Amino acid sequence: QVHLVESGGGLVQAGGSLRLSCAASGSTFSINAFGWYRQAPGKQRELVAAIGSSGSTNYADSVKGRFTISRDNAKNTVYLQMNSLKPEDTAVYYCQVVGGPNFGSWGQGAQVTVSS
Repeated sequence: QVHLVESGGGLVQAGGSLRLSCAASGSTFSINAFGWYRQAPGKQRELVAAIGSSGSTNYADSVKGRFTISRDNAKNTVYLQMNSLKPEDTAVYYCQVVGGPNFGSWGQGAQVTVSS
């Protein structure tokens, strides 16, 4: 099973930026698609960004134009660059395999807090 470890969360003022990293274990990294999910207290978990094995990307409307997902196959790492952050972006962010058979174990997530 793929194991995932998120890092890079923190507290930032509205309008600021953060970069999250997801380190993935296993030998199937290059053929996996990955997504970033987030969950705020009292809300459903939502998929905010995804990247395919080819590098194609998809974004939720709520983050489109502000967030960028990328991957570095040599480092087995997925990134989420978050710009123009808003208070409503405050959540715990999780990385996960998507769209394939190698769904991994959930990590601890990265807490992102955006102050107004």
